[in-house]
Amino acid sequence: MCRGGRMLAPTKIWRRWHRKINVNLKRYAVASAIAASAVPSLVMARGHRIDSVPEIPLVVSDSLESIEKTSQAINSLKQIGAYPDAQKAKDSQAIRAGKGKLRNRRYISRKGPLVVYGTTGSKLVKAFRNIPGVEICNIERLNLLKLAPGGHLGRFVILTKSAFEKLDSVYGSFDKASKKKKGYLLPRVKMANADLPRIINFDEVQSVVRPIKKEVKRAPMKKNPLKNLNSMLKPNPYAKTAKRMALLAEAQRVKAKKEKLDKKRKQISKVYLVFFHALLPIRMLAFVCELAVSYVILEACIVWMTGKMDIASGWHFCLLRYSIL
Repeated sequence: MCRGGRMLAPTKIWRRWHRKINVNLKRYAVASAIAASAVPSLVMARGHRIDSVPEIPLVVSDSLESIEKTSQAINSLKQIGAYPDAQKAKDSQAIRAGKGKLRNRRYISRKGPLVVYGTTGSKLVKAFRNIPGVEICNIERLNLLKLAPGGHLGRFVILTKSAFEKLDSVYGSFDKASKKKKGYLLPRVKMANADLPRIINFDEVQSVVRPIKKEVKRAPMKKNPLKNLNSMLKPNPYAKTAKRMALLAEAQRVKAKKEKLDKKRKQISKVYLVFFHALLPIRMLAFVCELAVSYVILEACIVWMTGKMDIASGWHFCLLRYSIL
């Protein structure tokens, strides 16, 4: 019996783990990372402690490569002012958050200085490898993951003299090809001066640029030509005349209809109205009498049909009721 069981839809080993990147693009990235390590603002923005460092990029003598002891390596870092950055990396060690604690990566810490040496088999590798946060790399095998950890440019790099002199042979220059990389030339800079705000604010540039647009030009609201006459007149100037003619035709139709109805209606005279109002009470009385007679006849018929009275007596009853009314 398996208590834990297997995971659902396990990760396949034939997943496409790696991505192919052009060689020239990788060299471009490494060259850019090396150039960024020589800009103090980028190095400080990445969080390195370089306040006591005399210069950036920091190049030291080749005597650094002969150091064998870690204590000597720490003293040399203190002499050149790079130890505060290493101390920062040591103090930042903490336990990782999440499941990584269970997967052999329990502790995390910040990055310290990167020591780049030029002599293969140098002794400083064993001396510096035990200092927390400090990493070592050969100039001929520069690693982009060390030059720009996390994709952030500006790693604090300590170069030895021999390593600094080998840069031209490894990566070449703008007009001289590299000796290590066949036919490779450094990419030319797009701008000689990268301070773009300063270039824009030059008097020579400001004198030829157009002035700032201070007025706000808003887009006009689109109007429906079927509901707005002025917007309809732009594509169809005849619309105004057509609408006026339609209104006039409608007015003529209304007038003709009114005249036609007036002709069909009869005019009532004032004499007829006087007689009509005078005879109205008499007509109402006659209507009431007719209604009463009808009621009496209906009552007599009901009595006769029920057999309670003969025909003669029924007619006598009807005349009696009518006389009473």
